[in-house]
Formats: sequence, structure tokens, C-alpha cells
Amino acid sequence: MGSAFMKFCCCCCCSTADDDDEDDEKQPLVPQDPLEYFNREVQKRRDEETNLWSEPGDPSHSERQDDRVLYGLLQARTKTPMGSTGYRRLSVDIEAMRDTRREVRDKWRQILENLGFMAEADSLLNVSAGASHDRMRNAPAARDLLHTLHTETSLFSSRETPPERYLLILDRLLYLDVADDFLAKAKRFYPPMDDSEEDEPGLAINLPLLLARMEARNGQGNAETEDENGGDGNLSDRS
Repeated sequence: MGSAFMKFCCCCCCSTADDDDEDDEKQPLVPQDPLEYFNREVQKRRDEETNLWSEPGDPSHSERQDDRVLYGLLQARTKTPMGSTGYRRLSVDIEAMRDTRREVRDKWRQILENLGFMAEADSLLNVSAGASHDRMRNAPAARDLLHTLHTETSLFSSRETPPERYLLILDRLLYLDVADDFLAKAKRFYPPMDDSEEDEPGLAINLPLLLARMEARNGQGNAETEDENGGDGNLSDRS
């Protein structure tokens, strides 16, 4: 199993090196401000690890509803005075979404470690913003496997589309020839739950409710801005 993982790492490194070579041809050898570039890259990786975006290849975080809600909450918090009631409420909602995503990742880590990938689990679960479906080796099989995990286990909420980041991870497991073993362990450790069990608090995030709250906050913020400007909010009347 260790040799298979090494082969996977070598292929990933080669692929990454090729991509870096292409990027180097387009980018200057020395950034104008190396420190700023380094800080930006560190922040980007920290953001990826903290938020575990469902669609990591979408820089706008707008393609999926759950990413869109989380990104909206994060943007709203940056505009809210720190320490205020609104800031604390936004932080609670943000951490609730992050916790749910971490719980899913922890389930995957447990299965991988049970399969013997004690030291490699984090590397296998790491999906960067540069990950692309175009680089997948066996996308159709990975898609079928993701659907099976979604419908026949409780790794994900049955009411939401499974995150695309795990499609990329499954492609790695297929390459390592451990995907079937992973599926068997997932069915054993996390059998599907019925609706009453999924209704228990903490098992899923109410995305429509969070979206409604976010829109209400945005509407309130717009209304306050219009009041400060002394307008009635009807832009067409002002033109």
C-alpha cells in the first residue's frame, strides 16, 4: 500500500511540475513583491483548509449553494463591527457550516486510516484550489462511486448534493486500487440513516434558513444605507 501511495505522489508531483512550468512561462521569475506573494499564498491555503470548499476549483464560490452561503456569511462578517451581536451571530453560523464539513472529512480520514493510510490520510484528503476535473484519471468511475457513497452510506447528508472535492479524492483512491475497499468500509462504519435520524440536531445545516438570514441581513444593510442617503431605495426614480 505504501508503494502505491508513492506512485500516486510521484504522478501528482510530475503533474504539478508540468503545470508549474506552464505557469512560470506566463509569470515573471521574481514577483514584484515576493513577501506579498508569499503571504497571499499562505492565506489562500489557510482559507482552503479552514473552509473546505465543496467546489474547490470555483474561485468565486458561487457554483454551489452551500459554498455561496458560506462565502456570503464570510463577506458579511468582514463588513460587521467585530464584537457586535451581528458579528457573533455570523460567526456562529460560519462555524456551524465549517464544523459540518470537518465532520465529513473526519469520517473519510477514519476510513483511510483504517485501511492503513495512517500517515498519508491528510495528503489524500487535501484538495487545493488548483485541482481540476480535467486532470482526473477515471472521472466516470469516481462519479459513480460518489453517487453510491451518497445513497448507500451516511458519509454525506442525503438531502444535499455531495461535495465535488470528494470526487477528486475518489479518483486518487481508484488510482491506488483501494476504492472498493474504501466503499466496503464506508458501508460498514457509516450505514445509511433514515429521515428521523437525519433530523437530529448537528447532522446537517439548514441551508435555506442560512440563505434567508443572509439575504435579510443584506436587505437590512441596504435599507440602512438608503436611509443614510435620504433616499427611498428606488434607483429608477432617481435616474
